[in-house]
This record gives sequence, structure tokens and C-alpha cells, in this order.
Amino acid sequence: MFDVRYAESGEIVLSGRFDASQAQQAEAFMDGVMESCVVDLAGLEYISSLGLGVLLKTQKRLMARGGGLKLVNASRHVRDVFHYSGFDRIF
Repeated sequence: MFDVRYAESGEIVLSGRFDASQAQQAEAFMDGVMESCVVDLAGLEYISSLGLGVLLKTQKRLMARGGGLKLVNASRHVRDVFHYSGFDRIF
């Protein structure tokens, strides 16, 4: 199961398995993000290359406006995915 939502604090919360079957839902949500935001990954169990692509698309769009996403609370496994893909240098 996958969930993407705003927390009461205004952070975006991603949880569950972010894979190809969830990319459309996540992309629709992330397309609505218009300013810099913190993304809490504490509940994210897995992220696929398509999930990384959704985050990258959002990051590029926000960076063009002088903003960006700040990813926090990633598990070791999720951090490794970002590291091995080189995305740790983008976020």
C-alpha cells in the first residue's frame, strides 16, 4: 500500500511502497506542489526507478523557480537507493 499526503505540519508524507503502480497517484499529487517543501520518508518502505522519476520531475520544476524538495527521515534502504542512483546529489 502507498500513501502520499500533507501532514498537519505542511510536510509531504510518503509511506508504503512507491512503485510503478503508484506513480500516477504520486505524480498527480506532486504536480500540485508549487513551492519548496519537506518530504518525510520515514514510512517509505521501497521506491522504484519510476518513483525516483516522479520526485526528480518535481525537484527540477521547483529548482527552476528557486526552490526544491528536502527529503528527510529516509530509512537506510531508501538512502542506499538514492546513493546508488546518484540522486543523493540532487536532493
